[in-house]
Amino acid sequence: MPDIQILSPHVADLIAAGEVVERPASVVKELVENAIDAGARTVTVEIRGGGMTYLRVTDDGCGMAPEDAGVAFLRHATSKLRDARGLESIATLGFRGEALAAISAVSHVELLTRQQGTASGTRVTLSAGEIEEMYETGCPEGTTMIIRDLFYNTPARLKFMKSDRAEGSACVLAAFRCALGRPDISVRCIRDGEEQFFSPGDSRMESCVYSLLGRDQAAKMLFCAGGADGVKVEGYVSSPGAGRGNRSAQHFYCNGRVIKSAALQSALEQAYKNTLLVGKFPACVLYLTLSFGAVDVNVHPAKTEVKFTQEKAVFDAVYYAVRSALERESPAAAVHISAGTQKKTEPRADFYQTMSAAEYRTKQSASAKREVQYAPPKPYPAPGISTNTTFRSPTVAPAAPVRPPMPRPVPAPAPRPEPKSAPQPVQTALETFEEKAPAAVPEQKARIIGEAMNAYILIEKGDTLLLIDKHAAHERINFDRLQKQTDPLMSQTLLSPVPFSPGGTDAEVLRMHADSLEQMGFEIEPLSGDDFMIRAVPEIMSEKDAAAALEEICRDLRHGGELDVHAARDEILKTVACKAAIKAGWNTAPQELLPLAEAVLSGEVKYCPHGRPVAVTLTRKELDKLFLRIV
Repeated sequence: MPDIQILSPHVADLIAAGEVVERPASVVKELVENAIDAGARTVTVEIRGGGMTYLRVTDDGCGMAPEDAGVAFLRHATSKLRDARGLESIATLGFRGEALAAISAVSHVELLTRQQGTASGTRVTLSAGEIEEMYETGCPEGTTMIIRDLFYNTPARLKFMKSDRAEGSACVLAAFRCALGRPDISVRCIRDGEEQFFSPGDSRMESCVYSLLGRDQAAKMLFCAGGADGVKVEGYVSSPGAGRGNRSAQHFYCNGRVIKSAALQSALEQAYKNTLLVGKFPACVLYLTLSFGAVDVNVHPAKTEVKFTQEKAVFDAVYYAVRSALERESPAAAVHISAGTQKKTEPRADFYQTMSAAEYRTKQSASAKREVQYAPPKPYPAPGISTNTTFRSPTVAPAAPVRPPMPRPVPAPAPRPEPKSAPQPVQTALETFEEKAPAAVPEQKARIIGEAMNAYILIEKGDTLLLIDKHAAHERINFDRLQKQTDPLMSQTLLSPVPFSPGGTDAEVLRMHADSLEQMGFEIEPLSGDDFMIRAVPEIMSEKDAAAALEEICRDLRHGGELDVHAARDEILKTVACKAAIKAGWNTAPQELLPLAEAVLSGEVKYCPHGRPVAVTLTRKELDKLFLRIV
């Protein structure tokens, strides 16, 4: 008896069905795509019992003739592909002719179809792929497919199905993705008698995104458009402040087809680099349009994975389109400062740590010849509201630490003394800055009204209150400035080297990135085993932060995995910028708050390098609600 057997057509159909129909959601996807290919303008999806007991898809497409309805459920029967050359340029969502055959092989099917312009339609019923009835009937123009008892004849597959709730949610998601990819088609989804979503089908992307994603999420999306080299990109991406915990909200479409692409995912997330909070992912709805011959969709049974002939061109098109959208997120405001304000709030020359190498060496040499004495900080006035720009709670007894000057080229830093001049009231210490606007638009005033908790700058602008995290804002300014430097960062030699003993993994990270650390101003001498000696740090950093900075750098580089030189440099710069920034809790002079506020108001600074928002806005309406002035 021979060992090799030829399987029966029925068994072969069941095997093929397992490749195409994994669960009810697969049926929804295939039937909705068939409706779209048929030229439908409206599609209705209805499911009951998670799609296992009842699933119906109705469309107003072209319908089928009686002779086509009889052969539509045969394997590899399709109206969308004529010969092998058609595979080189596939313009339809379906093309293999396997979906209906696979679905009918594992369910009871009822088909109602009528061609446009004909007097009557056709009704076909099937069980396990075999036609039971076929006759002329009255029905609306278009096609209705009803699937009952899915997997009733394949108990092995049936036992792996999840609960009705889980399968129903997957069906809704499949219909949702199809609807989101075609703003020109109205899609309605009904689950157990309740409408889950409805898209208007008015061909407007914004209407589609709003109706399907909801008002709250749509409000956080930014319009995105661009393209080059035959690739067009349009759609919406989320604001960096609206990052999500996973990638489930990333939707990519290529010529109307929902796809999965590691290249597009990477291009999207690279565009958010240094603006998105660590551990968060951007959301997007991106529509790619390119020639049908430039993309191969025949690489996976589910047709969701594709290959691009020019993957770099597609990557660049998405990357630069998203980058331009993020840069346009908040238009830069031209901030005007009066001459009087400039004179009163002139920032210290060393606020941004700028000096030439020659000036630094001269200053360091001079400081070595004399011992600098700092006066101890003056005690804070009696509890109550301060007349300075900082407001302190009456219950806070201990004074906040006083910020030392920057930069500090001399060893043994000490607290900076309080200003000797008497503080002025808030209204006169910092004057109003005005935003330049067209003559037709009334000017909005923006004024610094103080600092809360030695951490947040308070700015009143029209009917909004802006709270700025001074540390995050200064950190971003430091990072952007350091990132633009092409020369190695200047370093300061420590009079007392700091021992550093990381774990074995971090020690390996230090050795691996030794060159990058040296370029950033660190001088680290390896000793025996996993012990090191820190002999120099970047000149904008304090020596007391040396060990903590290296620990943070090692952690970030370790979590980043295999990083190239540029990515490793950015991770190091994030930590250097953070350690060099003014800290929450430090006393900050008004003239130092002004440049930070100006950078935020102008749109230059939006997020810290780690992705945290720099500013939060409270409207007058939100404040009135908090105080129950309005309901």
